[in-house]
Amino acid sequence: MAMVGTSTSAVVAAAGSPLPTFQGLRGDKITSKSDHHAAVPSYSSGSSYQRLSVVANKRVQKRRQVVLTEDVQHLGKAGELLAVKTGYFRNFLYPFGKAKIATAELLKSIRVEEERKEEEKRRIKAEAESVAKLFQSFGPFSVRRKKGGQGKQIFGSVTTQDIVDIIRANTSQEIDKRIVTLPEIREIGQYIAEIKLHVDVIAQVKINVIGQ
Repeated sequence: MAMVGTSTSAVVAAAGSPLPTFQGLRGDKITSKSDHHAAVPSYSSGSSYQRLSVVANKRVQKRRQVVLTEDVQHLGKAGELLAVKTGYFRNFLYPFGKAKIATAELLKSIRVEEERKEEEKRRIKAEAESVAKLFQSFGPFSVRRKKGGQGKQIFGSVTTQDIVDIIRANTSQEIDKRIVTLPEIREIGQYIAEIKLHVDVIAQVKINVIGQ
């Protein structure tokens, strides 16, 4: 407080060492031993220094393993395990109840359900194969039609409904006429009717058209 109002030269004399002078925003380098480690380097036009540049890594989009709870267009069907973008799951799939996080418990339940479905598929196919053998074991199914004119021609034709009725009468099995395929039948003779009991099981049944 005693130095308030004194001149610059008086302060220099009191300190016993010269103060650094400043030219604009650039100051002289401080050389005192006490400030040696705290000295700030001067970046004058003659100085050389290394410019540091920071390069940001591209952000990696995180993905999540999810299980669809319903069919999603252009994505997948219900029960599928998929990897989707976190934002897509958080903003669309999850809020609308279309998917769940694929937890260990959920994955286990999916495996159990898939095994149940596969067992059901095998059972249905086995039943279809059994019915096909039954139909084929009966030999030709006879269909009677009135002869028309000369030769082997018959009045009318044999239809898929005729085949359904004959199979029901002989085997007590009900089938849909839409799964029966017949060639055009307008004459007496033997024909083959195909009955699609399963996507992988087609029974070929012999049909014997008899004139009367």
